[in-house]
This record gives sequence, C-alpha cells and structure tokens, in this order.
Amino acid sequence: MRTVRILGTHGVPANYGGFETAAENVGLFLRDEGWRVIIYCQVPRSGAMWEDVWHGIERVNIPVAREGWLGTAQFDLKSILHASKFGDVCLTFGYNTAVFNVIQRIKRIPNVINMDGIEWSRARWGKVKQSILWTNERIACWVGNDLIADHPVIEDYLATRARRSKLTTITYGANAISEASIAPVTARGLVPGEYLTLICRPIPENTILELVEGFSAEHRGHSLVVLGNYTPATDEYHRSVMEAASDEVVFLGAIYDPGDLAAIRFHASGYLHGHTVGGTNPSLVEAMAAGNPVIAHDNPYNRWVVDQGALYFRTAEDVASAVTRLLGDSALRAELGSASRARHAAEFTWERIGGQYQELLNRRVDPRLLATSDTDLWKGSK
Repeated sequence: MRTVRILGTHGVPANYGGFETAAENVGLFLRDEGWRVIIYCQVPRSGAMWEDVWHGIERVNIPVAREGWLGTAQFDLKSILHASKFGDVCLTFGYNTAVFNVIQRIKRIPNVINMDGIEWSRARWGKVKQSILWTNERIACWVGNDLIADHPVIEDYLATRARRSKLTTITYGANAISEASIAPVTARGLVPGEYLTLICRPIPENTILELVEGFSAEHRGHSLVVLGNYTPATDEYHRSVMEAASDEVVFLGAIYDPGDLAAIRFHASGYLHGHTVGGTNPSLVEAMAAGNPVIAHDNPYNRWVVDQGALYFRTAEDVASAVTRLLGDSALRAELGSASRARHAAEFTWERIGGQYQELLNRRVDPRLLATSDTDLWKGSK
C-alpha cells in the first residue's frame, strides 16, 4: 500500500484555513485511491501524543500548549521528528519552518512541499518575521524534492530560486455548491439575492478599504456583507474601514461553519475580492464554486484564476462603477456567474487537484517514475 504523511497544517477535520481544507480534501481523495494517509494534527493543550482514525485517515495528534509562531514551530518539529522515523513520502504544506525539513533531507526521505504564496513579502509580518520566512523559503527550495506552486505566477517566481524540474503548479480547490439552505442567511437578517459578500483577512493588502468606500459611494438597495474579525478599538485600519462604511454594509464577524459559509456564498448576488498578493486564493475559488459573479482587484493572480468571469478594479472609483454595473444588469450577473462555474469546473475541483497531487506523489513513492535527471535527492536547488 502506498503511504503518505501530511505535515504542516493544523490537521483534520479542516476548521482553520486553506491549508487545512486542502489537506483534508487531498487526504480523502488519496484514501479513496487506496493510499494509507497519515495527517499530523496540532492540539492546543498539554499532554502526550496519541493516534486515532478520522474517516479512514490516520491522525497523529500532537498537543502543543504554546500559541502563535513558537507553538507552530514546536508542532512542526515534533511532527517531522515523528515522520522521520519512517521512510514514507511526506507532503508538507508551507515552508515557515523549512529549516526542520533538513532532517528529512539528511535521511533521504522524499518531501513534497506546497510553497503557498510569497509569504515573506507580506508587510504585516514586520522585518524580523519577514527575514525568518525569507530564509526558510530559500531552505525549502533546497531541501524539497518537489515544490508545489498554487499559481503559475508563483511557479515563475520559484523558478528564480529552484530548478524548474522541481516545480509543479497545483491550485486550491472547492466543492461546487448547487443548492443551500436559506436558514443561515435569513437568521442573520439577510435577504437572499440582495447582498454582496467580502470574505478575507482584514489587512490593507486585501484592498478592503477601497472596496467598502466604492460600495458605499451611493445607495445600493443591496447589502455588503463583510466577514472577518474587525477590532476598531485597537486596529487603525479596521477603524478606517468601518468609518468608511455606509449603513448598507453589514459586519458579521468571522464565520467558520462550512455549511453557513456555503449558504451565504450561494445566496449572494456577487463577491468582492481585493487580494493583491499571493497566488490562488481559496476564498475566490469558493466564490466561483458557488456561481458568484466576481468583482476582483486587477492583478495577474486574480486574472488567471477568474479569467473572463469578473469585472476588475484598481481604485475605489473603479469599485463604485463595477458595483453599479453589476447590480444594475441581471444579464451580466448571470453571464459572470456562469463563467465562474465554468472556470471552477475546468480548473479548481478537488477531483482534479487530488489527481495532480497523486501523480506527483506517485513519482516519489515509485522512483522508477522519476526522470533520470531527477533521481538524485541531493541535487541542489538551482
């Protein structure tokens, strides 16, 4: 039986973020394909490690009392030390603690690393954490046997740091939503089909202020539903966003329940997406899977993901114009919604993505599938 050990996430079931959702869906796909799947799970408490089974996936549960970066680093180190007792191929999500992945390299244990976006470049980390992330990115490019980019632009970036033969683009996925209860929508005072959504981490690089300003430029007869944890008392940017909002903007806080999120997306009349950095954003893919018309920030990341299925903006004035156009044209909404579904079905289903992961992992499980030029695990990154 082929075996893979999945590291670097909080574990399954997914209730944290994009990496966890990917680990869960890829893990379930591989399980159905006959793999033995072991996922390392971070448990926020003290105590001894234990193992159990969740939906046919083996879990190694590692208690970590510390929070934040130090807790993550402790969890990653313990996971790697445990996984390195075996010769199984590893699938690692993220490079934040790639210095520990040197252990797998020394032991010649194949390690496939999902490199996420250009995480070190995010201004919110500050100079010290940016330096740590930059260093670990370079280490990951050396120690990883295969590197996964979630977007072609990220692959091109990684090609400046690693051999192109090590690189593969595999995006994030989402399950198509064809129906959903209206209960989670009406319970929050929303009217199905009469609101737009904005779902992202509340930081400046996600262009939230411009989106809220543009939407609030005039009366819409629609709501803008903003999800995320906003703390205006302690965060100046959060305060600016909330002060710019008209009375048609609704801040619902963070919602983590997958069923509720699916319903809110499905019954929306459109989705606003302001991400300016990174690669393929899970929230954007999930909006497309729900058939949402999209208004997206104009950059190479978003243009490749949505393609022709969106209106694009760069300024708050662009947002105002795009919202007016979208809400005033039902035929345009239907056209963009169909384009979102078609693009999702072509590129972003978990079946497609799981198959891509399996193809890549098969090459490491069976070295005969590797090209001759790539069989030496000790070759440099570039």
